[in-house]
Amino acid sequence: MARIPTSRPPSTVRPAIDRPDEVVGDLVGAIAACCTPLAAAPLSAAGAEQLAGVLKAIAVPARLRLLSMIYARDGGEACVCELTEPLGLTQPTVSHHLKVLVDAGLISRDKRGVWAYYRPVPAALAALGVLFRPQPAATGTLPENCAQC
Repeated sequence: MARIPTSRPPSTVRPAIDRPDEVVGDLVGAIAACCTPLAAAPLSAAGAEQLAGVLKAIAVPARLRLLSMIYARDGGEACVCELTEPLGLTQPTVSHHLKVLVDAGLISRDKRGVWAYYRPVPAALAALGVLFRPQPAATGTLPENCAQC
């Protein structure tokens, strides 16, 4: 049976995260295009699959709350043991939701012994924010087809 941490240990070492930068770069690249990515051009099948996976990951209220709690955290990271009580969910359920968010590239995970710490991936969340927001062209004005947005 897995040991469930009850308090936060001191953090002294910062190992590499489970999610490499390329994954976050792919997400940001797929979402952050000129104008709104959804209005600029039809999504490719692969792009639609990737975007649907990210949107599906945040379409659960508990996951949205987890994202908010991690992003608002002093020190920029949170241990799963600090997230269970505020959500009122069990540690395995919270860990499952966190894994979905990590797999979507929205947060990263540092494993330190038996402890797992979660950190925001601001570029991924920023890229999601661009989805429906018109972006000015290089001239500083919105493209004609985005003027009414």
